[in-house]
Amino acid sequence: ARRTYRLLRANGVLASLLLVGITGLSLGLYEVLHDAQFELPTTFLKVASGMLFGFLVLLILRYVGLLWFSYLNHLERDDAEPTSLPPVTILVPAYNEGAVIQGSIRSLLDLDYPRYEILVIDDGSKDDTSAKASVYAGDHGRANVRVITKPNGGKARALNTGISQATSDFILCMDGDSALHPRTLRRAIRHFQDPAIGAVAGSVKVVNRTNLLSSLQALEYIEGLNMVRAAPAFFRPVNIIPGPIGIFRKSALLKVGGYDHDTFAEDCDLTLKLLLEGWQVNYEPGSIAYTEAPEKMLDLLKQRYRWTRGILQAISKHKRRLIDPRGGFGVTFTLWYMIFEGIMWPSMNVFGNVLFVFVAARYGTALPLVLWWAQLTVLDLAAALYCVVVEEESLLLVPYAIFYRAFFALMIDVAKLFATFEELFKLRMDWGKLERIGRI
Repeated sequence: ARRTYRLLRANGVLASLLLVGITGLSLGLYEVLHDAQFELPTTFLKVASGMLFGFLVLLILRYVGLLWFSYLNHLERDDAEPTSLPPVTILVPAYNEGAVIQGSIRSLLDLDYPRYEILVIDDGSKDDTSAKASVYAGDHGRANVRVITKPNGGKARALNTGISQATSDFILCMDGDSALHPRTLRRAIRHFQDPAIGAVAGSVKVVNRTNLLSSLQALEYIEGLNMVRAAPAFFRPVNIIPGPIGIFRKSALLKVGGYDHDTFAEDCDLTLKLLLEGWQVNYEPGSIAYTEAPEKMLDLLKQRYRWTRGILQAISKHKRRLIDPRGGFGVTFTLWYMIFEGIMWPSMNVFGNVLFVFVAARYGTALPLVLWWAQLTVLDLAAALYCVVVEEESLLLVPYAIFYRAFFALMIDVAKLFATFEELFKLRMDWGKLERIGRI
């Protein structure tokens, strides 16, 4: 504990220095644009520089807020053993997961927990998912495995089938391509001693760090996803319970009607329903799901396209709360923050890059582009260093922040913008099932 505190304190000082540096870079960029003698309309330059500077101020506040509140949440953590260990039902929805389903089940049988059941819901798979899962059906001492086969109807319907057949008061929902850390249930169940907690979001980590793309996602999951859950967890309104690992009170799930199947982000939609119903949602970094990330760029872009459209669909379902905070200001703030992350940030990042690339090509000066890239990279490095230390990950992941900002983030943001425009015009889309490699 003392070592962690010293590391956090030292990292906090370094992060503060980096944030001061980013402020200076932002001011430098603003001055360059404001005083530039480019053959562009003066009004355009003033508006563009003002927009980008305002965006960077918001971005700095975002990083400071996330770092600070995730740090407070870290200090608040209590590693004491739970006073009771009630039975838990684990739901594993699976569609064409033959390559990974047995690895997922084996990880569940190794959980350090006294009594639980595993329900594998085969959602009409066309491969050997059901046959491979059935190998483990039966009693395994602490765990009992059941395999349920149903016609294909989507993940939400599969999970609702599992909820209806669960025999426990607490339910863990995961993906068929994920594996759990042995201490996952023990670390999560203790939060439910607070009757206001309706669900606990776990930590998702990439297991297949086999190439540059998957390694970048490993950093992204730690920095861009886990930190974004850890910070709001200090106030208990975590906005997305990840599909690979979420633990729920069964009564809370039943109260909100379970999962809806009218979005492509059923986990985000369910989380918002829980928050709007008055339940608190916490985050437990010790409850870890290891997932298989896309190793090809096209697969990654398809995944992020679906995530973005699904999140926008979930926000649209609850858009009334954007201007009506009577259900709780925290929920209204959460929805606006999701819009900032999903629309405003990608839009400004793409706009900034296009503008500065044009200036570099047309006027032969890359200084604005370098300043833009440098300040965002410094922010990423500060956050990456903090997150790697807190989650006790390899420090070798930190330098990936440079590659992350150089090309990875821009391509993801372009995919998000395409998804936003297509969702705006209600263009048809499908689930976009990824082919599993079998790394679990």
